Amino acid sequence: MYSRKIINMKLFTVTAIVVIGLLFVANHFSRSLFSGIREVWAAEAKTKTPQKDVATSPKKVPRLIDVGADKCIPCVMMAPILEELKKEYAGILDVEFVDVWKNPNAGQKYGIRGIPTQIFYDASGKELGRHLGFISKEQILQSFKKFGIELKSPEQKKKVTG
Repeated sequence: MYSRKIINMKLFTVTAIVVIGLLFVANHFSRSLFSGIREVWAAEAKTKTPQKDVATSPKKVPRLIDVGADKCIPCVMMAPILEELKKEYAGILDVEFVDVWKNPNAGQKYGIRGIPTQIFYDASGKELGRHLGFISKEQILQSFKKFGIELKSPEQKKKVTG
């Protein structure tokens, strides 16, 4: 009788550990699987982002706003990409980073559901679309191209004209 109770307790404990482990693995897998591939396009975004609140640039150039946080790992991975875009496309593309942990109202202002979120604008300030998660420089440029805006860096323009 005593050994049967011990066996039942051990069986229950092992079963509980296995179930908890499976839940943890499933949760981790679903987060990593979907972390960078969700996109919310202009139709939904227009209803969530007031156009007058869009940071308007005095220059009439397309704009990329990356909403994130300086301690979020994918956001930290995006920082060098944003800096590279700022330098390479200076005067052609306006790039801005907004930290929602330092500025909590920005999350509501831009209708953010998760970070990092990249918001694409045309030169007039109209929101074109969004991307949720890490995105590479090439994917950013492809997204602008998909929206009908082909960005050419000063070096590319020199090659074309020269």
